[in-house]
Amino acid sequence: MKIRRIVANIDTPDIAAAQAFYGDILGLDILMDHGWIRTYGSQVKASVQVGFATEGGSGTPVPALSIEVDDIDEAIGRFRAAGYDFEYGPATEPWGVRRFFVRDPFGQLVNILAHGST
Repeated sequence: MKIRRIVANIDTPDIAAAQAFYGDILGLDILMDHGWIRTYGSQVKASVQVGFATEGGSGTPVPALSIEVDDIDEAIGRFRAAGYDFEYGPATEPWGVRRFFVRDPFGQLVNILAHGST
């Protein structure tokens, strides 16, 4: 058996609130919309991973989601332009990622990161 997909499901009374954060800023497309569930994603092939942690690294809390981007500086600019406050970072970590933490509209702590960035 091979895993084909892992989907994170976030409980919310306002599905439309996801559009600005996940659609407009992060650039994800709506892949499915049944009214009671809206799934954002990309047709880009991505690796399947599920992380289990006692902390988020560098003494931070464990984020609900980690989203790897190709241009961390662009992500920083987009979130700042949209008025989001960073709960951590931007920081370059000893293990080779540059990242920041931000809360999505549902209160979930999200780790936005890029590997090999300085």
